[in-house]
Amino acid sequence: MIRYIANKFFYGILTLFGVVTVIFLLFNILPGDPARMMLDQREDSEQLANIRKKYGFDQSKTRQYFYYLNDLSPVSFHSKEANDYTFLDDDKYTYQSLFSVGNTEVVVKYPYLRESFQKNGKKVSEVISETLPNTAILAVFAIVIAMILGIIFGVLSAIFKDSWFDRIIAVISTLGMSIPSFFSAILFAWIFGFVLHEITGLEMTGSLYVVDDFGEGTYIQWKNLLLPAIVLGIRPLAVVIQLMRNSLLEVLSLDYVRTAKAKGLNMYRVIRRHALKNSLNPVVTAISGWFASMLAGAVFVEYIFNWNGLGKEIVNSLNTLDLPVIMGSVLVIATMFIIINMLVDIIYSWLDPRIRLQ
Repeated sequence: MIRYIANKFFYGILTLFGVVTVIFLLFNILPGDPARMMLDQREDSEQLANIRKKYGFDQSKTRQYFYYLNDLSPVSFHSKEANDYTFLDDDKYTYQSLFSVGNTEVVVKYPYLRESFQKNGKKVSEVISETLPNTAILAVFAIVIAMILGIIFGVLSAIFKDSWFDRIIAVISTLGMSIPSFFSAILFAWIFGFVLHEITGLEMTGSLYVVDDFGEGTYIQWKNLLLPAIVLGIRPLAVVIQLMRNSLLEVLSLDYVRTAKAKGLNMYRVIRRHALKNSLNPVVTAISGWFASMLAGAVFVEYIFNWNGLGKEIVNSLNTLDLPVIMGSVLVIATMFIIINMLVDIIYSWLDPRIRLQ
């Protein structure tokens, strides 16, 4: 088991290294001068030179790439000379020194995602820490809605196989998988936030934290979570319904279920005690994958509903060409994707030892 976990961890690190490399290449072949982006296109040769030197933009792309890896790595090499980009600055890094070799010091630190171009030098890690919790809350509520409703309707669809109810559920789930999230977001916001506003009391846009009318702080507005969570959960809901239906029908055809029926147990007891638990394996797989993808897929939903999450921050950063925020956000999402998939593989290997043998 330890060897299996170590292999998963090793391949996870390799995948993350590939993601970092792709992110760097994508955002460093773009036309334009990053120093000018930081100065908002103001022409000041002295300031431009200082910015390029401070952030290493005056170096070759290869050297910039190694600087980027050095910033992201928990164990990294840094110079003791103040005029070097890798100089240890307390405002830049929180670090613990391990040992020194000449003018180079090896330290342990948190990954440094650099500073925003457009937010007065604010650290990217601070920007992400302010918005990621809102996205996580939205994703959790969306996946809970998809899981609960998906299991219920999937079970009912399997029980009433080939009935009018089963056909209606099949049509609805097909539409749910086919309609893009941004279209669903616009449709739900218009219907429930505008047309039916007096009945539902919901707003077309709004975030979790709302500023008090008297300017005395912020408060949580839970109703603003409802529409974006439903919209974000539509596609996984459709998938869970179909997976639950097909898996339950397969389990109900097995010998031990037929034996339970032959003993006189009614359908409710057969499903609750025997079939339901064994039908949930593909659903768990789908839920774990969808939860990770929701963190990336919430971009348009958050932007349309004006939800102050990481997805909306990515869109705003794209509009202002705030490259460090975009790169850091994509890297954090990719890292969470890798971690969740690794955890799911490890859990499955613990539940079923045959996976480790394969």
